[in-house]
Amino acid sequence: MKMTSESINLTPRAKRITDSILFVVCALNVLVFVFAAIQMNAIGFPLDDSWIHQTYARNLGLYGEWAFIRGETSAASTAPLYSALLAIGHAIGLSPYVWAHTLGILSLFAAAAVSVRLARRLFPTTPFIGLGTGLIIATSWHLVWAAASGMETMQFMALSLAIIAYTWHEIDPLKHPHQPQRLFGRGAWVGFLGALLYLTRPEGIGLVGLAGLLVLLSGAHSTRKSYLWWASGVVIGFMMIVIPFSALNYALTGRILPTTAQAKIAEQAALREEFIGIRYFKLLLTISAGAQFLWYPMIIIGIWLVWRRFDSSKRWLLMLPLVWAFAHLTLYAWRLPAPYQHGRYVMPILPPLFLFGYGGMYYMVDVAKERMLPRVFSRVLALSAILAIFGFLYIGATTGYGRDVRIINTEMVKTAKWISENLPDDELLAVHDIGAVGYYAPRPILDLAGLITPEIVPIILDPEALMEFICERDAQWMMVFPEQRPAPADDPRLEEVYRTNEPYTLEAGRAGNMTVYRLHFDENCQAP
Repeated sequence: MKMTSESINLTPRAKRITDSILFVVCALNVLVFVFAAIQMNAIGFPLDDSWIHQTYARNLGLYGEWAFIRGETSAASTAPLYSALLAIGHAIGLSPYVWAHTLGILSLFAAAAVSVRLARRLFPTTPFIGLGTGLIIATSWHLVWAAASGMETMQFMALSLAIIAYTWHEIDPLKHPHQPQRLFGRGAWVGFLGALLYLTRPEGIGLVGLAGLLVLLSGAHSTRKSYLWWASGVVIGFMMIVIPFSALNYALTGRILPTTAQAKIAEQAALREEFIGIRYFKLLLTISAGAQFLWYPMIIIGIWLVWRRFDSSKRWLLMLPLVWAFAHLTLYAWRLPAPYQHGRYVMPILPPLFLFGYGGMYYMVDVAKERMLPRVFSRVLALSAILAIFGFLYIGATTGYGRDVRIINTEMVKTAKWISENLPDDELLAVHDIGAVGYYAPRPILDLAGLITPEIVPIILDPEALMEFICERDAQWMMVFPEQRPAPADDPRLEEVYRTNEPYTLEAGRAGNMTVYRLHFDENCQAP
């Protein structure tokens, strides 16, 4: 193929134009999702977990406390860096929605902008490879959903791509010299970004390890000494951030890692009883519900092209996105194979795969242009994949994001506001979904999901043990969905006092509405 203006050496002006287009597209897409939610109900977040971040952020930004419940330090924020960034918004008086969505737009744009640079590295002579790849990232409905979710997911993806980009600097010894100080400095940047990724989600440490391994296997460094200089920079850059945070977290909570991962893994134990192949299939099926299903053949072609075009010294390092995607998917298939919420736990595999999509599409169309049937088939597939992105963007905004926000608003948020207005704020509340309650009705909470009450984790799947624990802690109230309730609805220990009676949760296939119960126990934790 001929070299074009979209080669790896674009002018600064062309780069600015590309980045500007991507920023506008990212902002518009997130705002479209937010507007869809407002049209269907009201502005909000599609997950109760988003309100956990907001509660931590408010307590940190306004009161300087790393706590979900004021005065009780805890480690239930899976993404401390993201919670800390949200705290800036609370400290300066911004609406939680405005600041969270602003961070989401910036993270989506960062991922798209970095993907431009990575795609040019993979396919340096393919026309418009950077803009094309960036637009795929910016318009994929799963990624826009993540950006508008009020969660750390999009930030995690952007940082992952940034680490890959900095690791790829080791491919070019002429452009990036191998003097010790240069090697150490580049490694330190990888380690620094890796630390930020780790503080966004702990599993991010796996990408740092994979980067170091593939740099070694690729032979990017001609001597062991040069590799050690680079690797030393990675380790020191990583530890300079992680060690102080871990020490602070341990001093405050007695734990190095957040408590959420352990609780979620314990709660989803039944999912791990399935055959591992079924777990992979379910996760991939959920994450493939979009235009990416049509892009997969072209992604495979793109991977094959990169493998064929580059020599062995570059080949393995250029496969880092693919290796990372597989490793991330495997981690969740093994420990937390939860396909719900549009596969949000495995959404980070999409940007690494999309890096190969546009290049594969262009090659497929280009090589098939001489014969009629291949030409027609390739162009129909390419056009269908492009149009499907916009079709699924609409579906994702309404059926996905808008519906999710409406359920959270009409179940969790509505119930939390009722609790704030009707229940004493000094009586212990047992609750499974703690986010909205923590934000709108702050009070003592016994967390039935184990996020801020880690003592729950060993008994999380034992209903009677949970009821005894609730009794021993002297909880007066309980807020749960029917499937979360640790006792039958007709148990005399439970007295229903409030139910949302909204239709949307039932339409989505759940067993019933959020309900609040008054609890009654005798001295033996039985019905009085």
